Amino acid sequence: MIQGIKRRFRPVSIIILAAMWVLLVGQLTIGNVAAGLMLSLAVTMLLPLPAMPVDGITVRIIPLMALLAEFAADMITSSIHVAAIAVRPSPQPPAAFVVVPMRVRDDLIFSLAVTMLNLQPGGTVTDLSVADRSLTLHLLDGSSPKAIDRAVGRIEKLEKQLITIFETPPQRSRKRKGTP
Repeated sequence: MIQGIKRRFRPVSIIILAAMWVLLVGQLTIGNVAAGLMLSLAVTMLLPLPAMPVDGITVRIIPLMALLAEFAADMITSSIHVAAIAVRPSPQPPAAFVVVPMRVRDDLIFSLAVTMLNLQPGGTVTDLSVADRSLTLHLLDGSSPKAIDRAVGRIEKLEKQLITIFETPPQRSRKRKGTP
């Protein structure tokens, strides 16, 4: 039982939840901070989340920073593209549904890819198959094969970046010199 309590006690989560409470209330007072700490302690102890399945996941920081910078830039350009489609006087381009296979091995990374794709304007993941590792996406602009190929290329690039950042290559058997 003590071990379960130790696992549930997460100081960083408690501090973040308390800060969110103070922001929600709107006043920084000792009483609000104390109430936030007590409330966040109660939430983390009485309503624990399961542990994240992070066994075997490594994070490569430099590629992660590159991905975040590129994601921010893509967010801006895709927002401008969607806004241009919305305000132009011509009719809306035809939409498209595409199925894209994903090669990520870990379920957590697969769900991260889905989340990142859903956050970007211009496309939405409408269905996913964990067993087949494939995504069905609704693309706002399916006006030409070039537009569809461009969207699929962005997805494949995201997939490669996530594999580079989070997944370790399969272990190769190493032979020592002098051994058959």
